[in-house]
Amino acid sequence: MNVVVCVKQIPDPAAPPALAPGTNNLVREGKLILDDSDSYGVEMALQLADAAGGGEVTLVSMAPNGETSGLRTALAMGAAKAILVSDEALAGTDALGTAKVLAAAIARVQPDLILAATESTDGYTGTTPVQVAEILGLPSVTFAKRVEVSGDSVKVDRQTEAGYDEVECPLPAVVTVTAGVVEPRYPSFKGIMAAKSKPVETLGIADLGLDASQVGATGARQEITQVAEAEARSAGEIVVDEGEGFERVIQFLEQLKVL
Repeated sequence: MNVVVCVKQIPDPAAPPALAPGTNNLVREGKLILDDSDSYGVEMALQLADAAGGGEVTLVSMAPNGETSGLRTALAMGAAKAILVSDEALAGTDALGTAKVLAAAIARVQPDLILAATESTDGYTGTTPVQVAEILGLPSVTFAKRVEVSGDSVKVDRQTEAGYDEVECPLPAVVTVTAGVVEPRYPSFKGIMAAKSKPVETLGIADLGLDASQVGATGARQEITQVAEAEARSAGEIVVDEGEGFERVIQFLEQLKVL
């Protein structure tokens, strides 16, 4: 069974974020790391390939400057190879443009299943995976908390606010997995060393049959108009219960319009 995992390489969240001059776009220079949310998709893909008795896991990513640090982490977990799309024309690409790039790269692999996180931790649009599915003409299932492949179909427990839905659809398909669906393995020393020699195919947009009008700032249909600091969390109110604390609880719930 061949599985593609869409992974994103992002600036280290522990470092202060920086915006590109004259834009509200995040600076993506230097070493990038594997988005934590994507590690669950990588682990799920590895487990599904093992359960199928064979196959391989291929990573597909888009990043500037030929950056592969985050990909090497996923390769060290056990993925077999990676496709990296890196091109100066991609700067400023929005979610739909990213989906076009990823879909074109995935089409080269013709996998049985495509996995992705529900959303990236530096973008939070949550739209790219389903856009990839639409472009490829494939069914998609989102928010999977359990994934099982049986024959030519995939069975998914799809997480909802009320519990979960049992969904089944034919392969190939695009499935987004939630954090906590599995426990991602830590790369072993052997895996880290092996990852250094695993193939990473680097492509430009021309290799994918795309042009600059479809991607980058030129092709973007989304624009970040403003970036502001998050409001500082204020201290909570302390209520000393002298026998009437329940009244303060009721008043608080009434303010929230819960009661």
